[in-house]
This record gives sequence, structure tokens and C-alpha cells, in this order.
Amino acid sequence: MAVRIKFASVFIAIFIGTAMIASSILLTNYRPAVETNRVTAAAVRATGECAACHRHETSSVVHQFEMSRHAAANVTCLDCHMPVEGQEELDHHNFTITTKMTSKNCASCHQTEYDQYLRSRHGAPAWAAVAGSKDFTAEQIEFAESHHPGTIERPFNQLSILEGPAAISAGCMNCHDIGKPNDDGSIGNCTDCHARHSTSIALARQPETCGQCHMGPDHSQLEIYHESKHGVLFHLQKKQFDLSADPTELSTADMSVPTCATCHMSGIEGLKTTHDTTERLSWFLFAATSEKRDHYKQGQTEMKETCLKCHTAAPIDAYYEEAEAVVHETNAKVEKAKALMDSLYEEGLLTPEPFDEPIEFLYFDYWHYYGRTAKHGAFMGGADFVQWHGNYELLKIMKEMEEMAEELRKHKGENETGEGDR
Repeated sequence: MAVRIKFASVFIAIFIGTAMIASSILLTNYRPAVETNRVTAAAVRATGECAACHRHETSSVVHQFEMSRHAAANVTCLDCHMPVEGQEELDHHNFTITTKMTSKNCASCHQTEYDQYLRSRHGAPAWAAVAGSKDFTAEQIEFAESHHPGTIERPFNQLSILEGPAAISAGCMNCHDIGKPNDDGSIGNCTDCHARHSTSIALARQPETCGQCHMGPDHSQLEIYHESKHGVLFHLQKKQFDLSADPTELSTADMSVPTCATCHMSGIEGLKTTHDTTERLSWFLFAATSEKRDHYKQGQTEMKETCLKCHTAAPIDAYYEEAEAVVHETNAKVEKAKALMDSLYEEGLLTPEPFDEPIEFLYFDYWHYYGRTAKHGAFMGGADFVQWHGNYELLKIMKEMEEMAEELRKHKGENETGEGDR
């Protein structure tokens, strides 16, 4: 009898406990969301008091920050949003924060990376390519020109002017603002590549991150990468990679296939890291007629060291020889097209005004789109971009330009003899 009573008591206790839990769940479902969406312990640790409001108002930024390496390192919102010298201050719920964060905030902890970035073409030269030198201080111009002569002190991009202010604002500037000068004296914003609250290394290693700007007919690096063996293997195997690996400790075990960042920035297996994306380059491939960079030998050596993590020296050297052969041939073709254009200007068949005649657009496409594409394709393993998207177009457009030049000369001759009026 005693056993039966004891069992009944236990059963009643379990029943009542279960009923209470079920009731609690049902009642909770009817409570306002503001009462139930409490800040999690992880959010408190990651973001401090800021999360109490932002969990409800801009919840995504809290979630993004929770996942970041900054959060894991106990960096708080205020550590990044705190004003630094030259920034406007804002009183925000008893906290003093900056009204606008820039690369100067990031440089508080990442000074080396910021200094490397300043030396790159992602710095001031990127903004000057569209806006000219008007927004920079004399010191900024002097610094940028010392690393990239002739890239800052230039007039505003004439083609952009013709396309109109809306195209400039929504188009050109959205990429070129990676080098925009800020009111606090700094240049650019690290979040263009790393994102604002996830501050992700993995994001910066994704080809598509670089491809936000490095795509399209005039710099089709993303499309070329996707066609290349590197790109195909990466998309097949990327689930096996540790894209968040520390750049100073990155190994081929973390990533056995390179992305843009691997070749141009990462310190894979002992190689030095850099945020100067021009350090490992040896040619000015973007130019109409490409020339070797001042640090040609050093840049080529450093890039080949990266290649040696996957390939042997002989095929690497052969690859470079083949790519440089494409550069030399493309240069010769562009120089021929330029000579044709120069002769038309000298003969008075074209006006000095830029982009007011169809053949000027053809010539621009010739070197700026297809010439660049052929050269980039050769260095990045994009065979189709060397030929069909590059050299075929160069061949076709040259014929069109020659025919247009002949028509211009014929029309001028007819006018001079009076035959054009008959």
C-alpha cells in the first residue's frame, strides 16, 4: 500500500509540473514581443549595453557582431564607435560616439594594415580616377604620387561627366569610394571589403567580395576567375576550407585553392601578409599600353612565391612567359590603333572634344575593354578571355576603325574637291 501511495504522489507531482510548464509556454506566447525578446547572454558579452536597444531596433547588426572575431576578442561596440581625432561627436544615450566611422577608427588597432592600404591603388588613386585631385590635401596628394606617380593630379574623368551625375553617384563612386578622403584626414573605409559588423576575414576572401568592383568589360577579373581552374576548384571545394583562418597562420590545409586574397594579400605558410594589393603585381595591366612596374622584379618574385605553394617553378616561369607574350602583342595592337587615331586628329578629321564621335568610343572599347581583358585573362588563367573576349574583339574593332577612318578621309576629299556638294 505504501508503495502505491508513493507512486501516486510522484505521478501527481510530475503531472502538475508538466501542466505548469505547458501553461507557462502558452502564457508566454500571448506576451508582447518586447517582453520576450530579451538580450541573450552572448549578446551582452559581445556588445554590452548597446545590444539592449539595438536588439529591437537594428537586430541584424547585433547578430552580425555576435558572430564576429571582434566579439570573440571582447571588443565592444564603443571600442569601434568611439570618436577619434578629427571626428564629429554625438551624444547617444549617455555614450559619446562618432557620427561617422572611417578607416581611422580601424587604424586604432590595425595601423599596419591601414598603412599598407594607403600605399595601394585602393587608396587615393581609386577616388582620383573618377574625381581627380580636388578632394585631397596637398600632403595626401604628395604621398599617393610618391607611390603611384601620375594617378592623383589629373582632371575629372571626362567620360563620367558625359554619363551624368546620377550615373556617377550610383555607379562610379560606389566602387571608387574605397579611396575617398574623409573629413577626419583618413582615406577610405575598411568595411568595403570586411563589412561593418561582421568584420569578416572570410568575407574578404570570397571572390565575389572583390568582384563587387572587379567585374564587367573593363576589369573582368571575377568572370575570369570563375572560368579559371582556380575558380572551378574553389567553388567545388570551398565547404571544406577554413576561410576564417588567421592570415598570419594560413596554410594550404586551410585553403588548398586560392582566391583573389590568397594571391594578392595573404601570408600563406609563412609569406608576409599585405593590404597593398599592388605589391605582388609586375605590370600595369590596366593601362592602354602596359609597362612594367617600378618594382617589376620584386613584384614578380613575391607573386611566384605564392604560386610555389601549389606549383613547381618550371610551369610557373612558363606561365609568366606566355602571359607576358600576350601583353607584348596586345601592346602592339593598341599602339597601332592609337597611331590611327593620332593621324585622324592631326588631319583635322576628329575634333579635340572627347567622346563626341563614334570612332572615339570604338577606340576606348578597344584598349579599355578588350585589351585589358586579354591581358588580365592571360595572367589569371582565362583562356576564353584572352581570345574570344579579348583578341577576337581587337581584330574585329580594328577593322571597323580602319573602315571608319577611310570613310572620314574619303568624305574630307570629296568636300575639298567639291564633289560632296553634287
